[in-house]
Amino acid sequence: MRWLIAGAGGMLGRDVVEELTRRGETVTGLDRASLDITSPEAVDAAVREHRPGLVVNCAAYTAVDDAETDEARALEINGDGPRLLARACAAHGARMIHVSTDYVFSGEARTTPYPEDHPTGPRTAYGRTKLAGERAVLEELPGASAVLRTAWLYGVHGSNFVRTMIGLEARRDTLDVVDDQRGQPTWSADVAERIADLGPRLGPEAHGVFHATNSGETTWYDLAREVFSLIGADPDRVRPTSSAAFPRPAPRPAYSALGHDRWPEVSLEPMRAWKPALQEALPLIREEMSQ
Repeated sequence: MRWLIAGAGGMLGRDVVEELTRRGETVTGLDRASLDITSPEAVDAAVREHRPGLVVNCAAYTAVDDAETDEARALEINGDGPRLLARACAAHGARMIHVSTDYVFSGEARTTPYPEDHPTGPRTAYGRTKLAGERAVLEELPGASAVLRTAWLYGVHGSNFVRTMIGLEARRDTLDVVDDQRGQPTWSADVAERIADLGPRLGPEAHGVFHATNSGETTWYDLAREVFSLIGADPDRVRPTSSAAFPRPAPRPAYSALGHDRWPEVSLEPMRAWKPALQEALPLIREEMSQ
Protein backbone atom coordinates (compact mmCIF):
# COMPACT_ATOMS: atom_id res chain seq x y z
CA MET A 1 0.00 0.00 0.00
CA ARG A 2 1.13 3.52 -0.75
CA TRP A 3 1.16 5.96 2.17
CA LEU A 4 1.25 9.76 2.06
CA ILE A 5 2.22 11.59 5.26
CA ALA A 6 1.30 15.28 5.61
CA GLY A 7 3.30 17.12 8.24
CA ALA A 8 6.23 14.74 7.81
CA GLY A 9 8.72 17.27 9.15
CA GLY A 10 7.28 17.25 12.66
CA MET A 11 8.03 15.01 15.62
CA LEU A 12 5.27 12.48 14.98
CA GLY A 13 5.38 12.79 11.20
CA ARG A 14 9.05 11.87 11.11
CA ASP A 15 8.41 8.86 13.31
CA VAL A 16 5.55 7.70 11.09
CA VAL A 17 7.73 7.89 7.98
CA GLU A 18 10.53 6.01 9.75
CA GLU A 19 8.19 3.29 11.05
CA LEU A 20 6.55 2.71 7.68
CA THR A 21 9.92 2.64 5.96
CA ARG A 22 11.15 0.10 8.50
CA ARG A 23 8.17 -2.08 7.63
CA GLY A 24 8.99 -1.92 3.94
CA GLU A 25 5.96 0.19 3.01
CA THR A 26 5.91 2.64 0.10
CA VAL A 27 5.75 6.01 1.82
CA THR A 28 5.98 9.64 0.76
CA GLY A 29 6.53 12.21 3.48
CA LEU A 30 5.65 15.83 2.74
CA ASP A 31 6.63 18.56 5.19
CA ARG A 32 5.07 22.01 5.46
CA ALA A 33 7.28 23.42 2.70
CA SER A 34 6.30 20.59 0.35
CA LEU A 35 2.56 20.59 1.06
CA ASP A 36 0.39 23.44 2.30
CA ILE A 37 -2.68 21.59 3.53
CA THR A 38 -4.70 24.84 3.47
CA SER A 39 -4.38 25.04 -0.32
CA PRO A 40 -7.10 23.08 -2.17
CA GLU A 41 -5.00 22.94 -5.32
CA ALA A 42 -1.87 21.75 -3.54
CA VAL A 43 -3.74 19.07 -1.58
CA ASP A 44 -5.55 17.69 -4.62
CA ALA A 45 -2.36 17.70 -6.69
CA ALA A 46 -0.42 15.84 -3.98
CA VAL A 47 -3.02 13.08 -3.62
CA ARG A 48 -3.47 12.83 -7.39
CA GLU A 49 0.28 12.67 -8.05
CA HIS A 50 1.30 10.21 -5.33
CA ARG A 51 -1.83 8.00 -5.55
CA PRO A 52 -1.77 6.88 -1.90
CA GLY A 53 -4.04 4.21 -0.57
CA LEU A 54 -3.88 5.96 2.79
CA VAL A 55 -3.14 9.53 3.88
CA VAL A 56 -1.95 10.30 7.42
CA ASN A 57 -2.35 13.88 8.55
CA CYS A 58 0.25 14.87 11.15
CA ALA A 59 0.20 18.53 10.11
CA ALA A 60 -1.19 20.91 12.73
CA TYR A 61 -1.06 24.34 14.29
CA THR A 62 0.22 23.32 17.73
CA ALA A 63 1.02 26.68 19.38
CA VAL A 64 -1.67 26.33 22.05
CA ASP A 65 -1.21 29.77 23.57
CA ASP A 66 -0.78 31.63 20.27
CA ALA A 67 -4.04 30.15 19.01
CA GLU A 68 -5.94 32.19 21.60
CA THR A 69 -5.20 35.34 19.58
CA ASP A 70 -4.72 33.65 16.20
CA GLU A 71 -7.73 31.33 16.08
CA ALA A 72 -8.54 32.09 12.45
CA ARG A 73 -5.13 30.85 11.30
CA ALA A 74 -5.28 27.88 13.66
CA LEU A 75 -8.68 26.97 12.21
CA GLU A 76 -7.27 27.15 8.68
CA ILE A 77 -4.62 24.56 9.51
CA ASN A 78 -6.43 22.42 12.09
CA GLY A 79 -9.94 22.56 10.64
CA ASP A 80 -9.92 23.50 6.95
CA GLY A 81 -6.73 21.59 6.12
CA PRO A 82 -8.02 18.21 7.31
CA ARG A 83 -11.27 18.79 5.41
CA LEU A 84 -9.35 19.42 2.19
CA LEU A 85 -7.27 16.29 2.72
CA ALA A 86 -10.39 14.21 3.38
CA ARG A 87 -12.10 15.59 0.27
CA ALA A 88 -9.08 14.75 -1.85
CA CYS A 89 -9.04 11.24 -0.38
CA ALA A 90 -12.72 10.83 -1.24
CA ALA A 91 -12.11 12.06 -4.77
CA HIS A 92 -9.16 9.76 -5.40
CA GLY A 93 -10.22 6.66 -3.49
CA ALA A 94 -7.86 6.91 -0.51
CA ARG A 95 -8.45 6.34 3.19
CA MET A 96 -7.25 8.70 5.90
CA ILE A 97 -5.94 8.78 9.48
CA HIS A 98 -6.10 12.17 11.17
CA VAL A 99 -4.16 12.93 14.37
CA SER A 100 -6.01 14.92 17.03
CA THR A 101 -5.67 15.81 20.71
CA ASP A 102 -6.96 15.49 24.27
CA TYR A 103 -7.72 19.23 24.15
CA VAL A 104 -11.08 18.45 22.52
CA PHE A 105 -12.25 17.62 26.06
CA SER A 106 -12.71 20.16 28.84
CA GLY A 107 -10.32 18.44 31.25
CA GLU A 108 -12.43 19.56 34.22
CA ALA A 109 -14.11 17.70 37.09
CA ARG A 110 -13.03 14.25 35.95
CA THR A 111 -11.03 11.48 37.58
CA THR A 112 -11.42 8.60 35.10
CA PRO A 113 -10.15 8.42 31.50
CA TYR A 114 -12.32 9.88 28.75
CA PRO A 115 -13.84 7.15 26.55
CA GLU A 116 -13.73 7.69 22.80
CA ASP A 117 -17.45 8.53 22.64
CA HIS A 118 -17.47 11.00 25.54
CA PRO A 119 -19.02 14.40 24.63
CA THR A 120 -16.38 16.92 23.65
CA GLY A 121 -16.11 20.39 25.17
CA PRO A 122 -12.89 22.23 24.36
CA ARG A 123 -11.96 25.21 26.51
CA THR A 124 -9.27 26.65 24.23
CA ALA A 125 -9.01 27.93 20.69
CA TYR A 126 -6.57 25.13 19.93
CA GLY A 127 -9.06 22.54 21.15
CA ARG A 128 -11.91 24.09 19.17
CA THR A 129 -9.92 24.10 15.95
CA LYS A 130 -8.75 20.51 16.42
CA LEU A 131 -12.33 19.41 17.07
CA ALA A 132 -13.35 21.14 13.84
CA GLY A 133 -10.75 19.05 12.02
CA GLU A 134 -12.01 15.83 13.56
CA ARG A 135 -15.56 16.55 12.51
CA ALA A 136 -14.53 17.56 9.01
CA VAL A 137 -12.64 14.33 8.37
CA LEU A 138 -15.43 12.12 9.68
CA GLU A 139 -18.03 14.06 7.66
CA GLU A 140 -16.10 14.10 4.39
CA LEU A 141 -14.84 10.51 4.57
CA PRO A 142 -17.32 8.40 6.53
CA GLY A 143 -16.43 4.74 6.74
CA ALA A 144 -12.91 5.28 5.42
CA SER A 145 -11.25 7.46 8.04
CA ALA A 146 -10.03 7.36 11.61
CA VAL A 147 -9.29 10.10 14.12
CA LEU A 148 -6.45 9.27 16.53
CA ARG A 149 -6.39 11.45 19.62
CA THR A 150 -3.07 11.57 21.43
CA ALA A 151 -1.68 13.62 24.33
CA TRP A 152 1.46 14.67 26.21
CA LEU A 153 3.51 13.66 23.20
CA TYR A 154 7.31 13.48 23.37
CA GLY A 155 9.89 12.02 21.04
CA VAL A 156 13.39 12.00 19.67
CA HIS A 157 12.68 14.80 17.19
CA GLY A 158 11.64 18.34 18.02
CA SER A 159 10.96 20.14 21.28
CA ASN A 160 8.89 18.49 24.01
CA PHE A 161 8.61 18.22 27.80
CA VAL A 162 10.97 15.28 28.23
CA ARG A 163 13.73 16.93 26.21
CA THR A 164 13.19 20.14 28.17
CA MET A 165 13.58 18.31 31.49
CA ILE A 166 16.80 16.67 30.33
CA GLY A 167 18.20 20.03 29.31
CA LEU A 168 17.14 21.84 32.47
CA GLU A 169 18.57 19.13 34.71
CA ALA A 170 22.03 20.04 33.43
CA ARG A 171 21.51 23.77 33.98
CA ARG A 172 19.51 24.17 37.20
CA ASP A 173 19.95 23.02 40.76
CA THR A 174 16.17 22.75 41.32
CA LEU A 175 13.15 22.79 39.08
CA ASP A 176 9.51 23.69 39.82
CA VAL A 177 6.97 21.58 37.90
CA VAL A 178 3.18 21.65 38.13
CA ASP A 179 1.55 18.89 40.15
CA ASP A 180 -2.13 19.63 39.50
CA GLN A 181 -2.44 18.38 35.92
CA ARG A 182 -2.83 14.66 35.16
CA GLY A 183 -2.40 12.96 31.82
CA GLN A 184 -0.61 10.29 29.82
CA PRO A 185 2.99 10.81 28.65
CA THR A 186 3.09 9.27 25.19
CA TRP A 187 6.10 8.35 23.08
CA SER A 188 5.63 9.44 19.48
CA ALA A 189 7.31 6.27 18.19
CA ASP A 190 4.58 4.20 19.87
CA VAL A 191 1.91 6.32 18.18
CA ALA A 192 3.68 5.85 14.84
CA GLU A 193 3.58 2.09 15.33
CA ARG A 194 -0.12 2.24 16.12
CA ILE A 195 -0.80 4.30 12.99
CA ALA A 196 1.05 1.71 10.92
CA ASP A 197 -0.96 -1.07 12.58
CA LEU A 198 -4.32 0.63 12.11
CA GLY A 199 -3.90 1.74 8.51
CA PRO A 200 -4.46 -1.64 6.82
CA ARG A 201 -7.48 -2.30 9.05
CA LEU A 202 -9.34 0.89 8.11
CA GLY A 203 -12.64 0.38 6.36
CA PRO A 204 -16.40 0.00 6.90
CA GLU A 205 -15.86 -2.20 9.96
CA ALA A 206 -12.99 -0.17 11.43
CA HIS A 207 -13.30 3.59 11.41
CA GLY A 208 -14.11 6.53 13.68
CA VAL A 209 -12.35 7.78 16.82
CA PHE A 210 -9.52 5.97 18.62
CA HIS A 211 -7.33 7.10 21.51
CA ALA A 212 -3.60 6.62 20.94
CA THR A 213 -1.83 7.29 24.23
CA ASN A 214 0.43 5.21 26.41
CA SER A 215 -1.52 3.59 29.25
CA GLY A 216 -1.58 4.78 32.84
CA GLU A 217 -1.48 8.36 34.05
CA THR A 218 0.68 10.74 36.05
CA THR A 219 1.34 14.44 36.69
CA TRP A 220 3.93 16.64 35.01
CA TYR A 221 5.73 16.77 38.36
CA ASP A 222 5.96 13.01 38.68
CA LEU A 223 6.95 12.70 35.03
CA ALA A 224 9.82 15.13 35.62
CA ARG A 225 10.92 13.13 38.67
CA GLU A 226 10.87 9.94 36.59
CA VAL A 227 13.02 11.57 33.92
CA PHE A 228 15.52 12.72 36.53
CA SER A 229 15.67 9.25 38.07
CA LEU A 230 16.21 7.53 34.74
CA ILE A 231 19.12 9.78 33.82
CA GLY A 232 20.76 9.32 37.22
CA ALA A 233 19.81 12.66 38.75
CA ASP A 234 18.26 13.25 42.17
CA PRO A 235 14.47 13.43 41.67
CA ASP A 236 14.14 15.52 44.82
CA ARG A 237 15.61 18.40 42.84
CA VAL A 238 12.16 18.58 41.19
CA ARG A 239 9.72 20.54 43.36
CA PRO A 240 5.90 20.53 43.06
CA THR A 241 3.98 23.69 42.29
CA SER A 242 0.55 24.64 40.98
CA SER A 243 -0.61 25.78 37.56
CA ALA A 244 -1.17 29.22 39.06
CA ALA A 245 2.61 29.62 39.20
CA PHE A 246 2.76 29.41 35.41
CA PRO A 247 -0.18 31.43 34.03
CA ARG A 248 -0.86 30.79 30.34
CA PRO A 249 -3.23 32.43 27.82
CA ALA A 250 -4.79 29.00 27.16
CA PRO A 251 -5.87 26.99 30.23
CA ARG A 252 -4.30 23.53 30.47
CA PRO A 253 -6.59 20.58 31.20
CA ALA A 254 -6.48 19.52 34.84
CA TYR A 255 -7.27 15.95 33.74
CA SER A 256 -6.76 14.62 30.23
CA ALA A 257 -6.25 10.86 30.45
CA LEU A 258 -7.87 9.01 27.56
CA GLY A 259 -9.55 5.61 27.57
CA HIS A 260 -8.69 2.89 25.06
CA ASP A 261 -11.86 0.84 24.73
CA ARG A 262 -12.01 0.68 20.95
CA TRP A 263 -8.72 -1.06 20.14
CA PRO A 264 -10.04 -4.61 20.65
CA GLU A 265 -12.63 -3.89 17.96
CA VAL A 266 -9.79 -3.86 15.42
CA SER A 267 -7.88 -6.72 17.07
CA LEU A 268 -5.29 -4.45 18.70
CA GLU A 269 -4.34 -4.08 22.34
CA PRO A 270 -4.16 -0.68 24.06
CA MET A 271 -0.73 0.89 23.86
CA ARG A 272 1.80 -0.06 26.55
CA ALA A 273 2.25 1.74 29.85
CA TRP A 274 4.00 5.09 29.87
CA LYS A 275 6.91 4.14 32.16
CA PRO A 276 8.35 1.32 29.98
CA ALA A 277 7.94 3.56 26.94
CA LEU A 278 9.85 6.37 28.64
CA GLN A 279 12.62 3.99 29.69
CA GLU A 280 13.10 2.93 26.08
CA ALA A 281 12.83 6.43 24.68
CA LEU A 282 15.21 8.29 27.00
CA PRO A 283 18.52 6.86 25.74
CA LEU A 284 17.49 7.65 22.16
CA ILE A 285 16.48 11.19 23.05
CA ARG A 286 19.70 11.82 24.97
CA GLU A 287 21.77 10.46 22.11
CA GLU A 288 20.05 12.76 19.62
CA MET A 289 20.49 15.74 21.97
CA SER A 290 24.23 15.08 22.25
CA GLN A 291 24.80 15.24 18.51
